[in-house]
Amino acid sequence: MTRNSAVAGLDDLPVRDELRGKSPYGAPQLDVPVRLNTNENPYPLPEPLVERIAERVREAARDLNRYPDRDAVELRTELAAYLTRTGKYPLGIENVWAANGSNEVIQQLLQTFGGPGRTAIGFEPSYSMHSLIARGTGTGWISGPRNDDFTLDVPAAERAIAEHRPDVVFITTPNNPTGNAVPAEAVLALYEAAQAAKAATAGAIVVVDEAYIEFSHGDSLLPLLAGRPHLVVSRTMSKAFGAAGLRLGYLAADPAVVDAVQLVRLPYHLSAVTQATALAALEHTDTLLKYVEQLKSERDRLVTELRAIGYDVTPSDANFVQFGRFEDAHAAWQRILDHGVLVRDNGVPGWLRVSAGTPEENDAFLDAVRELKKEPQA
Repeated sequence: MTRNSAVAGLDDLPVRDELRGKSPYGAPQLDVPVRLNTNENPYPLPEPLVERIAERVREAARDLNRYPDRDAVELRTELAAYLTRTGKYPLGIENVWAANGSNEVIQQLLQTFGGPGRTAIGFEPSYSMHSLIARGTGTGWISGPRNDDFTLDVPAAERAIAEHRPDVVFITTPNNPTGNAVPAEAVLALYEAAQAAKAATAGAIVVVDEAYIEFSHGDSLLPLLAGRPHLVVSRTMSKAFGAAGLRLGYLAADPAVVDAVQLVRLPYHLSAVTQATALAALEHTDTLLKYVEQLKSERDRLVTELRAIGYDVTPSDANFVQFGRFEDAHAAWQRILDHGVLVRDNGVPGWLRVSAGTPEENDAFLDAVRELKKEPQA
């Protein structure tokens, strides 16, 4: 019996054509003094919350021989209560679904409403995982337009929707990586355009990605769900809750959407430990949101200081700031890294992105970019 020779690389595997030549999502994870490249909340969880997590996980551990609650009833109930209180719109468990990070929420939405023979549109630059997950689910991807200042070009977006008739529309507000928010009237215009474009079928799903909404100057767009059964608002606990390591995302929508995504969910997809940890965090929302206020203040300080130094800055409603402009953004990224500060090169020509950190981390970043202004440009 002859053993097959070892596979040399991806080119030797029967990988789907649309995945060939692509790179996985990721940001550099480098051991440097200041890491401000992945939009994490820089503050560790408060000790009372850590203790409460330990208590809840200990309770859950006693039943780890059993599968977890596959419908996450208690968790969804508490998420609905949080959204009702902070989003100023009443929601119940039937309106909420949770998964392993907002990326799995997006994946489930595309598995349900996208897929082979269907398309999704996003307005780029925006969150790159939208297009990556679309590709992974066999959904055709359409890159829609933005204005030169990175705001949403609503008339151009309406024309693109009318032309391409997408099955799923992504609107990211605040937008990642640019940081700017999308007004409610713009979302409503694109929602109507999407439904008109698909009027001959069951309509289009419009996903409002609010991963950074707690950091915004304005309010959540959750109230727009009223009377709009094809609108979905997605959220995460990674940012405002300071729980990036938890991997918990969720959506709010019409109950029919919640029922639909359960057609593609994996069995028992949320572990008992994940549910227990998320429930503990939801008990401490008031404390965690105080850290959000600190980060908003630091974000605004970064905007002010960067402009004073002489950089162009995109107005930000998120916990990060896009700044530039550079003839060679990657070279600028490297020079900042040489000062011990890691920011993000998102591939937006001429721009970089920095996450709001602690005051000390932000001071180190500002010192680095001041020095960058003094250095000869390549």
